Amino acid sequence: MNSTTFAPSPASPSVRFLLGVIIAVLGGLILFLAVLSPPTEELWAMAQFLTATALLSVAAVYLVYRLGWLHYSPRLSWTLLGGYGFASLLTFLNVFVTARLMFASDHDLRLAAVLLIFAGGIATALGYFLSAALSEKIQWVGRAAAAIAEGRLDVRVEVVGKDELAHLGMTFNQMAARLEAAEIRHRETEELRRNLLAWIGHDLRTPLASIQALVEALTDGYITDPNETQRYLRTIQFDASALSVLIDELFEMAEIEAGGLNLDRQPISLSDLISDTLESFAVQAEELGIGLSGSADPRVDPVMLDAGLIGRVLTNLIGNAVRHTPPGGSVAVSAQGVREGVRVDVFDSGPGIPDESLTKVFEQFYRVEPSRSRASGGGSGLGLTIAKAVVEAHDGIIRVENRAEGGARFYFVLPNQ
Repeated sequence: MNSTTFAPSPASPSVRFLLGVIIAVLGGLILFLAVLSPPTEELWAMAQFLTATALLSVAAVYLVYRLGWLHYSPRLSWTLLGGYGFASLLTFLNVFVTARLMFASDHDLRLAAVLLIFAGGIATALGYFLSAALSEKIQWVGRAAAAIAEGRLDVRVEVVGKDELAHLGMTFNQMAARLEAAEIRHRETEELRRNLLAWIGHDLRTPLASIQALVEALTDGYITDPNETQRYLRTIQFDASALSVLIDELFEMAEIEAGGLNLDRQPISLSDLISDTLESFAVQAEELGIGLSGSADPRVDPVMLDAGLIGRVLTNLIGNAVRHTPPGGSVAVSAQGVREGVRVDVFDSGPGIPDESLTKVFEQFYRVEPSRSRASGGGSGLGLTIAKAVVEAHDGIIRVENRAEGGARFYFVLPNQ
């Protein structure tokens, strides 16, 4: 994997420094002309002197920069302090030489030297104070980064001010927050991975063990009653169907996570799709004593959707509702047009969903009752996850809520386009 390295451009500060020197020279000449109104000869001499000293200053700074002395200091505050001292030295030399060339008296030269040294000391002290304050802010970020590297992802830096360092602090905090969130997701994923084999193993082992026991009983000739034989065969068929559904769901989840969910959208009669799906549950619902009903506003058809995938969503939602509805209860499906497109509701008269589970039912392998197995009708915990992925692939939304009159309502909205 190729990495990207961000490095400062050496041209940018050099150009800014040259522009600053040119502005200083021109500003000095303009000020000299405005304040003293010198004759042309003196103005020309001053221009030559300022240009020469400016070139010497540029040469000295360029030498320091090219030799890399700025990178030898172990602390940023020392580097800045050296810069302030170097600037004070250049200021002293420029002013002192200027005064010397202007034939100032020895007394005035000594006085100017003392004052320049004093001013340079004050400027250096102030510069050290400011550089230490800036260096301290950078050290905050450095210590926080070291803590992050040690795994303490809850570390944050205090953000003070609105300058570049404050922006750096805010950016660091955003990075740390994202790393912490990613670590939480990673831990959750790892826990899910650890539980995955146990869950799948249990869901596979239960019907396989049942099938194996029943087949052995039939093969060994222990079962001679034709009615009992038929009951065993129906149980084997049910367990084999359960295995087939689990394997299909695992393949579908693998396809979804690999980004391979390709939609074949066609103008489909949603009313017919709902009717066909309800019909597939008619026998099961009748055996359980559960009433099935469905209705659809005829104005919703046709709807642009992938019939196979949305049919799977309806199968998962209706199957989930039937599993959790007690005998004598009812499951209903309705479809109607809304501003966003088409809304499909699946309600049941079961016990509803605990509040703490409402936000988790679409997670992989999540079961409202973790102890329930496929054999007891608990499902694999993948059906609602697949339904959510399919609906979102259609640019829709899917939600769940408890009904005031009892039971749960799952609904999804598809854009009709």
